[in-house]
Amino acid sequence: MSGGRCHSGFLRLTERASGARSVLITGCSSGIGLCVAQGLAARGWRVFATARREADVAALQAKGLESVQLDLADADSIKRALDEVLARTGGTLYALFNNGAYGQPGAVEDLTRAVLREQFETNVFGTMELTNRVISVMRAQGHGRIVQNSSVLGLVALPYRGAYNASKFALEGLTDTLRLELQDTAIRVALIEPGPIASRFRANAHAAFRRNIDAEHSAHREKYQAMERRLNKPGPAAPFTLPPEAVLAKVIHALESPRPKIRYYVTFPTYLFATLKRLLPHAALDRVLARVGKGEAK
Repeated sequence: MSGGRCHSGFLRLTERASGARSVLITGCSSGIGLCVAQGLAARGWRVFATARREADVAALQAKGLESVQLDLADADSIKRALDEVLARTGGTLYALFNNGAYGQPGAVEDLTRAVLREQFETNVFGTMELTNRVISVMRAQGHGRIVQNSSVLGLVALPYRGAYNASKFALEGLTDTLRLELQDTAIRVALIEPGPIASRFRANAHAAFRRNIDAEHSAHREKYQAMERRLNKPGPAAPFTLPPEAVLAKVIHALESPRPKIRYYVTFPTYLFATLKRLLPHAALDRVLARVGKGEAK
């Protein structure tokens, strides 16, 4: 199933309107971001759906969404986008859903400093800069909701995903700390941790791999060939892949429940690995994760 639109049957969840609360969402060009933007708009939220490219902003506007350009790797873009949103809302913002991110495949030893920096600029530095700017707005108004879209790879690591693993581990550490620091306020912070979700994530990851990794001269050349076969394979990238509506359901709870959870697991692999991480010794968990990695390389 394409990640570009929410399944029509699932929109029955949206029949109960939520009022005109405002939410800013990053990474809405397709997949989870687009699905959540459309789903929340159908529930009565005032949605500001952002995207990095002007063409994607125009496409979002054509779908009837309020949209502004926002590039998480550009501090000026972050400021301009938030200023524009606040100008339209009279200086208030009820919620932020940080969804914008991408995956950079490649063995750790093949990741240059520049490639790691690029991964963190979007997935961590830009996300947290936007979050911190929004917190000042929420402090002034006395309440708010911040929802960070992390990953099962913020809980456990898998081979050849070192840059992405590290960015999501960092996002989780910063978010957990932020939640503790905001305990005395009415600003609630939650993490979504999806496993495989149908979206353009795999295609974008493959493009980042081809752009930034010198596979021909790597000690991991044969593993990379297998990885590219998997990335190019039609159909779901992994077993237990769910459509983006599964994430929408968790975001709705995180934004609308009077008692939002700290963490929301999405897909069977997230539940499984979270359980194994609690129960298994480190060496045993390493063996399981290594086996999963080898299975993907076939």
